[in-house]
Amino acid sequence: MKEISKLLDNNKTWAQNVEKNIPGFFRKLENQHKPKFLWIGCSDSRVPADQLIGVMPGEVFVHRNISNQVINTDINLMCVLQYAIDVLKVKHIIVCGHYGCGGIEAVMKDQTPGLLAHWLENVHDLMERKGKPNLDDMCELNVKLQVRNLALNSLVRKAWERGRNLYLHGWIYSISNGLIHDLCITRGREEHDEARCAAAQRPAQP
Repeated sequence: MKEISKLLDNNKTWAQNVEKNIPGFFRKLENQHKPKFLWIGCSDSRVPADQLIGVMPGEVFVHRNISNQVINTDINLMCVLQYAIDVLKVKHIIVCGHYGCGGIEAVMKDQTPGLLAHWLENVHDLMERKGKPNLDDMCELNVKLQVRNLALNSLVRKAWERGRNLYLHGWIYSISNGLIHDLCITRGREEHDEARCAAAQRPAQP
């Protein structure tokens, strides 16, 4: 079990270095948990949220799953989302995918056995609608779809209706160079209010 022992040794070294560089860090962290960001990312081990955006523990609330999916029947994500919005009162929700995502590639190659096929069903539907784009384009389209799903989520919409300044962002990470690309699809309460106003002003169908 040398691999496991190595991880525990690494933890001790990390904790000692943090305390040395920032005295009292852990005591302060113990009594404070007020992150401004919720990160919804992929489970891929090469995409660690806090390291990618250069923040310390306690600064970002994290949820990860295969191919960064936002599925309204996923009770795990819904609980995370509710806690982030209603308790932590985060200001930003970031959906971050990555190029070369294995889950997306599996869908494109029709190699999603068992539960994985069910989990990635909306990715398969998206691929069919878009005419089978290349892998990188599909990874971007997936992020855009998940941000759209968030914007339609009842927890998010109720927060907007209460006047909360809650913003949704779509990012994608390149493992090949370590950089995050903003897909420029940020949505907030303003867009929600405009859409609701437009719907209210739309003439009734005869």
